[in-house]
Amino acid sequence: MNTRIVPECRSGPGKELSLWGNETVSINAAFALPAIESNVNQLVFSQKFAVSYEFPVAFTRDVFAASNAILAELIAARSRGAETRVNFVVDEGVVREMPDLAKRIADYVAAHRGLALAGRVTEIAGGEAAKNDPSLVTGLQRSFVDRNLDRHSYVVGIGGGAMLDLVGYAAATTHRGIRHIRVPTTVLAQNDSGVGVKNGINAFGAKNMLGTFVPPDAVINDSAFIDVLPGREKRAGMAEAVKVALIRDRAFFEWLEEKAEALALFASEPLEKLIRHCALLHMRQIAHGGDPFERGSVRPLDFGHWAAHKLEVLSNYELRHGEAVAIGIALDTRYSVLAGLLPAGDDLRVARLLTRLGFALWHPACEQRDDNGRRKLLKGLEEFREHLGGELTITLLSALGTGVEVHTMDDNLIGEAMAWLREGAGV
Repeated sequence: MNTRIVPECRSGPGKELSLWGNETVSINAAFALPAIESNVNQLVFSQKFAVSYEFPVAFTRDVFAASNAILAELIAARSRGAETRVNFVVDEGVVREMPDLAKRIADYVAAHRGLALAGRVTEIAGGEAAKNDPSLVTGLQRSFVDRNLDRHSYVVGIGGGAMLDLVGYAAATTHRGIRHIRVPTTVLAQNDSGVGVKNGINAFGAKNMLGTFVPPDAVINDSAFIDVLPGREKRAGMAEAVKVALIRDRAFFEWLEEKAEALALFASEPLEKLIRHCALLHMRQIAHGGDPFERGSVRPLDFGHWAAHKLEVLSNYELRHGEAVAIGIALDTRYSVLAGLLPAGDDLRVARLLTRLGFALWHPACEQRDDNGRRKLLKGLEEFREHLGGELTITLLSALGTGVEVHTMDDNLIGEAMAWLREGAGV
């Protein structure tokens, strides 16, 4: 080693350190930096540091009731006593269902010391189409600057997963990162994307082509938003619960089978349990799966997604994300059987569960062909690989509740699995 570290603190613990101008700060031993001496012959140095991420995921009801202090307390925990400017960005679809929401937010901020409303509540279009409009990103970034938000301010996004992806991306790329809090309002966002660490928008004809890995400062799942959610959106989020059960939790899959009829009717108690358990499974995978920022080529949480992402695009986003995921799950489960990985009959159980929940397992977009007669859906495999780079890695099933990674998929077997879906998946 040609670099010698010489412990030294010219100011010394307990003394004052002069900064520019007349400002001084106290310094203690914990912040004393050693002097360094480097040999000119050494040309490569190792830079190594660790950053710890931790954020709360809270389950509550009526987050903007004056008596519910959870949002104010989460912000106050990092404000160090200073007044904090907060900008609220709300999905227009949520506003339609809750037309008094902006007033409730303003009243909430007024009722809690330490919070300052950074301008009026911003309303933007939600849904996947919002991620296809670059002007929405720049519009949000401009509004954050115009409202004098800084790195100690907060952006609170209230909406579905696509809208939260957009808001998180705009916040992460303004001032190199404004703190953001997610308030997911759909089943899909509360049990999956809202508790994750990714933000992004669609670009260049591909889903989530631009984005960041920036965890939120907090996630607040408010069950009151689920009450007013249209049925189609409630159902769409259940697909992610089936997905994570199939790759990580057989007992949860069996519980979903047991409660399928009640869930199809959107009964509150089982739906709330589905959301919470699914969210916890996703949180565990992110924390302990070994690759939270997807530096490798494995994406187990995206079981069924190589086809789903492409189907969304091919259907011109007529398919909701969860609806496309349901088709992708059924496809990859059947493929797992055809490839000899999964026992025959398990594919029928999965297809029957999805059907009982109310999903259709076929869409005309599945049959679209290119000029050479090849299914356009197969392009999704290459796009999936390109999104991560390196070797193609797809999660399939070796048992209900157990995922397995493969690096190739056979076009003919995919075709057989597609034919099975087209013919009704044995249901």
